[in-house]
Amino acid sequence: MRIVVLDDYQRVASSFLGFLDGASVEVLHDHIDNLDDLAAALRGAQVVIAMRERTPFRAETFDRLPDLRLLVTTGMVNASIDLAAAADHGVTVSGTAMAMPASPKSSNTAELTWALILACRRHVVTEDRALRDGRWQTTVGTDLAGSTLGVLGLGRLGTQVARIAQAFDMTVNAWSENLTPDRAAEAGATWVPKDELLATSDILTIHLKLSPRTTGLIGAPELAAMKPGALLVNTSRGPIVDETALAAALTTGTIGGAGLDVYTTEPLPAGHPLRGAPNTVLLPHLGYVTETTYSTMYTQAIENITAWQSGTPLRILTP
Repeated sequence: MRIVVLDDYQRVASSFLGFLDGASVEVLHDHIDNLDDLAAALRGAQVVIAMRERTPFRAETFDRLPDLRLLVTTGMVNASIDLAAAADHGVTVSGTAMAMPASPKSSNTAELTWALILACRRHVVTEDRALRDGRWQTTVGTDLAGSTLGVLGLGRLGTQVARIAQAFDMTVNAWSENLTPDRAAEAGATWVPKDELLATSDILTIHLKLSPRTTGLIGAPELAAMKPGALLVNTSRGPIVDETALAAALTTGTIGGAGLDVYTTEPLPAGHPLRGAPNTVLLPHLGYVTETTYSTMYTQAIENITAWQSGTPLRILTP
């Protein structure tokens, strides 16, 4: 049995996967975005392990992979996999948890959200580079205490972020399409209309699921409605924000800065306007990238493969 592991950017998959009896395991480190090249790389593979949504599997992908029988995705939701097409091609798709059962409230993405907020507000990257270049104290930071955090989406991650804000003595407002005032209050936040959230937030942080109604939710009009010095933070999904509009808003000073961990196209292409936008801290989708998460995902990937081999597949994802 040939198993191929995709998109192992950090070259760590082998240390987490261990060994599978009777299997040939190949780990690919570089992202393959050309379908012809991907089909060639996966030719003859019965099992593929995909890391999150890095490589899409659409109907045309399955058409080119006649030997594929099991596709394991890390995470229990993957918008980049056409589950109906997989079923049509006789491919079982299974997922994994993102946190150990003993720690279901894993806060890795919430932690990274605050890393971005603090890095932007205290100019950590700028000052690090300046110090290395021989300069001392080149910026003036902005206090968090007394400022307003706007949380766009108050689910599990948004709630974690909101509760941390309280420790910084921040005012916390929140909005999403189905959020109620009572639910917001339970998380220590105040429900406000979307327009008010945009107009009053010193920091606006996004924690929504990507869907047709959230795609492009933050565009040029929304950015224009924000405070001139406001910070936008996105650790959710790139397409929720119109990146062209964001780059323009940063360049013209419509908003004060952005901390981003997610993008519409990943890896972020060379020459993308966000790469040159001012007052930004850009990270390569690190929200879930921790040792605990990787250990959980790859351990369960092996469990899924072993169970599938025995005819009792686990954690099946269906259309």
